[in-house]
Amino acid sequence: MPTPDDLSPLKAKPFKEAVDKLEELMTQSGRAFLLGAGCSKCAGLPLTAQLTSDALASPKLDAPSKELLKAIEANFAGATFPNIEDYLSELVDLLAIADRRSLRSATKKEIELGGKNYDAKSLRDATEQIKRAIADVIDKPDVSIETHWKFVKAVHRPVRPGKAVANQRVDYLVLNYDTLIEDALALEKVAFADGLEGGVTGWWNADTFSDPSLSARVLKLHGSINWCQFSKENLPRRVPKSIKGTTVDDKRIVIWPASTKYRETQLDPYAQLASVAREVLHPKDGSQRVLAICGYKFGDSHINLELDRALRASRDLTLVVFWSEETLDATLTTWHDDVSVREQVLIYGKRGFWHGDTVTAASADLPWWKFENITRLLGGER
Repeated sequence: MPTPDDLSPLKAKPFKEAVDKLEELMTQSGRAFLLGAGCSKCAGLPLTAQLTSDALASPKLDAPSKELLKAIEANFAGATFPNIEDYLSELVDLLAIADRRSLRSATKKEIELGGKNYDAKSLRDATEQIKRAIADVIDKPDVSIETHWKFVKAVHRPVRPGKAVANQRVDYLVLNYDTLIEDALALEKVAFADGLEGGVTGWWNADTFSDPSLSARVLKLHGSINWCQFSKENLPRRVPKSIKGTTVDDKRIVIWPASTKYRETQLDPYAQLASVAREVLHPKDGSQRVLAICGYKFGDSHINLELDRALRASRDLTLVVFWSEETLDATLTTWHDDVSVREQVLIYGKRGFWHGDTVTAASADLPWWKFENITRLLGGER
């Protein structure tokens, strides 16, 4: 186990006031979390760059798929940090073009890539292989659940003696394909819905999100490694690896890349998940909503657009952003510079704290941006 980070820089002014404000916000009702890849690193799962290299080297890819991927990778020459989700997005966009040509009985149905032509079947096969490669990298037997379990406990149980947590439902908007949050909620005996009814084996039922008795909802906005689709079905199921059979063995993994621009955005379950997520971001009847954003680098333009729209639509939405870089990116800079929304955005950055007219710089790294340290703070450690 690595040595825990020193939280002492957060105990003194001016950053202590920021931590106190965080605790105040996290004890209110209407809490939600947006969780990105950075939240899974402490569990032993790879960040995007490592996921990309591991997936590209996966034995799940046959020779034609590797060749096709190399051609797509070459198209991203000069791009800033392209990753496996960019390649998968590109591939699925090309598949949509090939399918559309076939549907319209075009003379040229194939897609030219890297000097070769690929038909829709080849593109579809490669898409599924890449998804299986991603799932194979993520679905590791030695993943640690401890931090996520402590996180869930801190969110749903008292922060510390005398500091009660509001017992209203908590919504988790999860961009990761792994199942760490669902597993942690179950271990902590928190009643939640993730859109699938049943148990280890389950089927999609969006009505589960409407259950008023829930303590949590998990919205897997990019799908999940334990979701699959049977042939000629659009809605996901959950089937354990131990179950075998012709139909089961032919199942496809249900994950969507970050830049989801193709037809699936208009279909269920993606559209249903997006609809519920918009309800989370747009509180009604004067109710307050605090959305804490952890482990997310603002690399998904669709998510960024939804956040920006929600922020400008309601004064009742507050964003708490844990930021891992020394300087703000374009989205955060825009929000902080905009007097119409800056009071609604609190940024706990690696080298400072931004809120409204306040910019408090730090001469050394502030550790509050790491998911494991966010967990410690929410758990009442000072």
